[in-house]
Amino acid sequence: MRVNSTDSPGSPFRQEPTPRDEAPQFVLPLVVRIEKAAPPSRTDALETAARAVVVMLADGRSSGDGEWAARVRDWQDGRIRKVVRRARGAEWRKASELPGITVTGAGAEVRVFPPVPLDGWPRELSKLQVSGTELEDPEEPAGDDGPDRALIWLNPDLRMSTGKEMAQVGHGAQLLWWDMDEAERAAWRDAGFPLAVRTAAAGRWAELAASGLPTVRDAGFTEIAPGSVTVVADRPVRKRIFPERD
Repeated sequence: MRVNSTDSPGSPFRQEPTPRDEAPQFVLPLVVRIEKAAPPSRTDALETAARAVVVMLADGRSSGDGEWAARVRDWQDGRIRKVVRRARGAEWRKASELPGITVTGAGAEVRVFPPVPLDGWPRELSKLQVSGTELEDPEEPAGDDGPDRALIWLNPDLRMSTGKEMAQVGHGAQLLWWDMDEAERAAWRDAGFPLAVRTAAAGRWAELAASGLPTVRDAGFTEIAPGSVTVVADRPVRKRIFPERD
């Protein structure tokens, strides 16, 4: 499926009822490791969560006849839901024993699992905390520029927990993946899915939101109002890896 904007009629991120609501509903679980003595930085966790989503989508087990393919298809046929939980110590070790993929950043670790039914979470995951995940950046993130980085912009006017932000940037990364053709996906995958997550400057947000780039509108189940634009996902890989397409 290729989605250019959440304003598209078939978008799984629209808050209005759609035919997708009639399908069985699944959720993509992500677990971030947060040890008391050494929590990851906020931006590192956000970027690692975003990459974890596309790592799952690109994995051979998620397509064709792969062992996760049916669940991924069912998940993408319904509303696209992601829930981020946190774990440490023994909880993290138990979660890591379940089928999934652990993605690492500079210091962050995020494990993404194949989709599960909305009311069918594995016990090892369902007991993990989902609310109140808050992380901080000890210093301002470095520049967002890079030869093949995607850019995921957060709305500067919304206040969300770090866990909520992780789910939102995951949506943004997924929209970018859907927006790419096979050659672009292969190039991004071969580069290791480089991306940067940044909070947009207040003066630039309106321009980004009106740009026609992939845009995430939240359903408003938690923390923010329904229909809030949370993320705009930019794709410099289109210009930098494929300059002939400009």
